[in-house]
Amino acid sequence: MKTIKYLILLAVGSTMTLTSCMDNYETLPADEFTTDYLFSTTDSLGKQARQYLNTIYDIMENGHNRVGGDYLDAASDDAISIDMDGEPDVLRLATGRYTASNAVGSDMRWGQYYTGIRKVNILISGIDRVPFRATYKNALGQVRPLGVTFKAEARFLRAWFYFQLLRRYGGVPIVGDRVFSINDDIELPRNTFGECVDYIVNELDDIQDSLRSVGTMSNVSEFGHAPTKQACQALKSRVLLYAASPLFNGQTLEAGNELVGYATYDAARWKRAADAARDLIEGEGHKGKDSLTLTEDVRNVFLNFYDYGANPELIFFRQGGNNTSVEISNGPLGFTGSRMGNGRTCPTQNLVDAFPMADGRMPGQSPLYPYSDADPYSNRDPRLDKTVLHNGSQWLGGKLATWQGGTNNPANGTDYSLTSYYMCKFMGMFADKNEYSSVIHVWVMFRYAEILLNFAEAENEAVGPTSEVYNALYLLRKRAGIKKGTEAGYSYGLKNNMTQAEMREAIHNERRIELTFEEHRYYDIRRWRIAEDVFAKPLQGMQVVESSGTTTYTRVNVLKANFAARNYLYPIPFSEVNKNRNMVQNPNWK
Repeated sequence: MKTIKYLILLAVGSTMTLTSCMDNYETLPADEFTTDYLFSTTDSLGKQARQYLNTIYDIMENGHNRVGGDYLDAASDDAISIDMDGEPDVLRLATGRYTASNAVGSDMRWGQYYTGIRKVNILISGIDRVPFRATYKNALGQVRPLGVTFKAEARFLRAWFYFQLLRRYGGVPIVGDRVFSINDDIELPRNTFGECVDYIVNELDDIQDSLRSVGTMSNVSEFGHAPTKQACQALKSRVLLYAASPLFNGQTLEAGNELVGYATYDAARWKRAADAARDLIEGEGHKGKDSLTLTEDVRNVFLNFYDYGANPELIFFRQGGNNTSVEISNGPLGFTGSRMGNGRTCPTQNLVDAFPMADGRMPGQSPLYPYSDADPYSNRDPRLDKTVLHNGSQWLGGKLATWQGGTNNPANGTDYSLTSYYMCKFMGMFADKNEYSSVIHVWVMFRYAEILLNFAEAENEAVGPTSEVYNALYLLRKRAGIKKGTEAGYSYGLKNNMTQAEMREAIHNERRIELTFEEHRYYDIRRWRIAEDVFAKPLQGMQVVESSGTTTYTRVNVLKANFAARNYLYPIPFSEVNKNRNMVQNPNWK
């Protein structure tokens, strides 16, 4: 029997399970091998190490219907689940029906992230033993052994896992590079929020040049799999934006509690976040063949990763299957066979109202495109029809009938759209097709549009609505199809010379409609510390009635969510607090 230096331990929080010592390694999956096998001195191709690294990637979320069958945004004010009677996970999140001992496992993923962190540490501890023959070219253009990027990729994943913990729980225990054994003392205390931010940012700064740059990717599979220098910069931008936001910087849940945020407000944190986004927008890594810009048609961002030249907005993503899974889960009701959809995600009227008119002015404020309750979807921002299907939308070769009892909103079924809306973002371009056909659905982790929004928000908070802030929003609106216009005092529908507060409102709304269903809104209303106000208003739908050839539209309340201050952060799992005397629970949780 082979001598084992140490065994792979699969950690869930602090709970560990030992794998067996076995002669026949080949019958085991990659995450159950001994480290002597995974990091063999005879594996010059690094095959086993790559397989093990792949198991760490698998812990990253693919957000398509990932939260108990729904999108996370169906736990915000942007959508609800069609499965309201079954109390889906998103309903529990929206109404606060969870505790430290009764978690919503599809999003309260403490154990999964620490499993990922431990696996990263195992890889880091052993990867240098593998005698890689293959090389790669890093972001600085230097040729290095392939193992160098394996280690950097793993550290990027670890930084991602820590960020996921941070935005859910606040400060968490940082274990460094240690691989704990079964006899180690693992009753670790939580690090402060600030220490966690610094750790993540320092890791990203340290590894970014060891990764590839977008322009050095030699094939599609590499681009779709491995993080790049630009991905490091994008994650850093997001981490620092969160760190500067009110929930963690000035309006923390408990005064003086540095586990849940900084003890005092510091406006310099906004500048640091703006500078991080600017580094990606203007830095050396953003020139020539590495240049990031907005994809001409935003729908291609989520469907086309084969040709970077045709989709220069992608920074990092998780590749989905070539199938019709998103369409079947979320497509409109009322179709059968290869046209059938289950209507899972029902956008709210609250979201629809957030989309401006075609000139960029908000509904009711546009002199060119007056809003009409009798015709609420005409002359709207083109992003609306690329995000939401409504009564009269072109889909599968015809017009949708989402009025009560209509073909696409049957009133006599067990399932029907409470809002009269369906989601179409992420779906293939099936407006004029006769049936669904397989498409690749990319789950985007980072894209250039987010970086522009990160910059605009942080720069506005740091110094006010400068021309750079305006220009970031102009780029997004121009791509959307909004014209600059000739109305005095406005460009692309945005008022000139806005105050900081007015620009803040504009940025928040732009972020909402541009990044809809991409798992931003749920956390944005928390980090902005506005969730209590948002959920004080009912979530609404549109009641559409067809009678004698006349269609009427009436807003109706569909859900009253509950949100208490403690819900800004999740509770630390009861099992962790119970077995770790040094673990401090989040405010107002037991």
